[in-house]
Amino acid sequence: MKQKITLNLAALALIFLSFSSVAKVSGLPDFTELVAKTGPAVVNIRVTQFGDRRPQPSEGDRRQPGRRGDNQPDMPEFFRRYFNVPETPRFGQPDRMGAGSGFIYSADGYLLTNHHVIDGADEIIVRLADRREFEAKLIGSDEASDIAVLKISADDDLPYLELGESKSVKPGEWVAAIGSPFNFEQSVTAGIVSAKGRSNRAQQYVPFIQTDVAINRGNSGGPLLNMDGEVIGINSWILSSNGGYIGLSFSIPVEVAASTARQLRSSGKVERGLLGVMVGAVTREMADAFNLDRPVGALVNDTTPGGSAQRAGIKPGDVILAFNDELVETWNDLPPLVGANPPGTQARVKVSREGELKSFNVTLDALDSEAGPVLADSESDQPGTNIFGLVVENISSDRRRELGDPEGGVLVTEIESDDAWRAGLRPGDVILMINHNEVNALEDFENQVANAEPGRAVALRVWRNGTSNFIAYTPREEDVG
Repeated sequence: MKQKITLNLAALALIFLSFSSVAKVSGLPDFTELVAKTGPAVVNIRVTQFGDRRPQPSEGDRRQPGRRGDNQPDMPEFFRRYFNVPETPRFGQPDRMGAGSGFIYSADGYLLTNHHVIDGADEIIVRLADRREFEAKLIGSDEASDIAVLKISADDDLPYLELGESKSVKPGEWVAAIGSPFNFEQSVTAGIVSAKGRSNRAQQYVPFIQTDVAINRGNSGGPLLNMDGEVIGINSWILSSNGGYIGLSFSIPVEVAASTARQLRSSGKVERGLLGVMVGAVTREMADAFNLDRPVGALVNDTTPGGSAQRAGIKPGDVILAFNDELVETWNDLPPLVGANPPGTQARVKVSREGELKSFNVTLDALDSEAGPVLADSESDQPGTNIFGLVVENISSDRRRELGDPEGGVLVTEIESDDAWRAGLRPGDVILMINHNEVNALEDFENQVANAEPGRAVALRVWRNGTSNFIAYTPREEDVG
């Protein structure tokens, strides 16, 4: 019996040692030193928007749309959305409180956080890990990048984080975040980089880093750290169906934050270059129509009249493949590359035009320098049908004005092709271009129809509701009629 017990104990010891060896071999990181090193420079930020404690408004004032009485302005949307503040309190207007995270990045007290954390705040209080509190001064804030710079003053040098770089970071690398989710200060979470170059409509000039690090309300503005304790990003937003973390977190690359901070500190504003193009995705059918070997790049749907791209010779239908030697894999890649450069920058743009590579030297305009539309005219004519399955006609002067003054084009009056309908074409669309060929009148359209091949993808540049986009589909003869 004793021998059996001894053998069982030996087996248990062997199993324990095996699991220990697996844990060591697996290479799971230990974040304790990283947190001890970086934690003191991560701060909790409390914001207050002062309310109005005047008496309750009269019944007549309360009935006025858009006001809460006594000429009191509407509440900023941020406070209603993130802190569940009722729009019309019963007695006066109380202070509104919010919280977020941030970090010190210089010994003299400059901090980085998100624009949306401090937007609309009248008072900003910064609390350090050692419980000291300071009232912060807002140096500058930029909504387009969701970055804000704050300043606090202390009697001694403050702990601060080193800014690293995110360009060499690869999906699968370990990262950590420190912040104040739900006002729990110095909360640490960790995970891996899921992807890079993500985008959203609100911050199109930011190529976000996607991670699976747990980020929740209150983490906004805190640092995303590599294993050396360097900041590689600023936690900004999550994608969620329920308002909480579900594994999709997004951080602003540190390069974007550093560039924005430099401009905010020097001039209080951020200037971005403007290429003057409206771009869209290159689908498989568009790649076929434009003689590309695969769907890649940013398709130029339109150019700003007189803008930098048009001046350089870039045209609708061109597919931008590189900007300053940086590859443009998808249309989402282009805005951050352009916006990272100030107005006046000389840039090289590589495009594919009808399958031929071309390079253009452009001088970037300022972001707010867009010009108005160029107007054109044409005469009406009789409708006709074709292999594309579209009934089109020339556009009268009155009809052109109703459509928003598109330049050239023919008007689609009827869709006969199921493929064209499924691709997104609709009556009332104006066809401005077929592949790389401009369509200024019905004759131009008919010439393109005569050269069309069934089963060959075609890309139509279409004007609708004041903007133009490319729609690609593959016409088939049997689909017409």
